[in-house]
Amino acid sequence: MNIYVGNLAREVTEDELREAFEAFGEVSSAKIITDRISGESRGFGFVEMPADDKAKEAMSGLNGTDIKGREIKVNEARPRRESGSFSRY
Repeated sequence: MNIYVGNLAREVTEDELREAFEAFGEVSSAKIITDRISGESRGFGFVEMPADDKAKEAMSGLNGTDIKGREIKVNEARPRRESGSFSRY
């Protein structure tokens, strides 16, 4: 399951993000999104966990917790929309 993690402090590293989620189970990957030009954190990232039940436990257990002075927001990642595309109903 792919998990969105928002409101990350700029100082949080991918290793620290991985460690927080590993308390709940196996982590396949942890990625903090950075600015293309400056290389600085954009304040959010994604964690991939192979076991859905462990991912749900992690989302529930970590949402609203404090990491380096910021209350993080954790939920299931939504698929990225293609830019410039319009959906019609």
